[in-house]
Amino acid sequence: MEHALRAALIAWLRGGPASLDTLNAVEEEAPLRASPPWLGIAASASADWSTKDRTGREIRVALELHTRGDDPAADGALVRAIERRIEALPREQPGFTVVSILFLRARAERRANNRRSVLLEYRFRCLAAT
Repeated sequence: MEHALRAALIAWLRGGPASLDTLNAVEEEAPLRASPPWLGIAASASADWSTKDRTGREIRVALELHTRGDDPAADGALVRAIERRIEALPREQPGFTVVSILFLRARAERRANNRRSVLLEYRFRCLAAT
């Protein structure tokens, strides 16, 4: 279920609204050749969240946005657009249902050469389709 969720999330983010058109890439990991801004899945992990009659997973996904610039507030609108898009992920997916989506934490940092990184971590609780 974890891999299916990752694929669904990437496809959903790629098909995002015009506010996400500024992203040069949306990938499952760091793109081989893309200049900032780009978004990728930094990591994911899952644990059992099954019920008596359905297989379930609690899946944590960390997405990392890479940008470039001097102004720490410049990425705010893009981060908000990404958050809104993640929270609007359709609950019914092929093979599973997303029961809940919860924002867990964010971390922002400045790196060398005016690069910036924002890490967004979410928890998805999913149940296998019946």
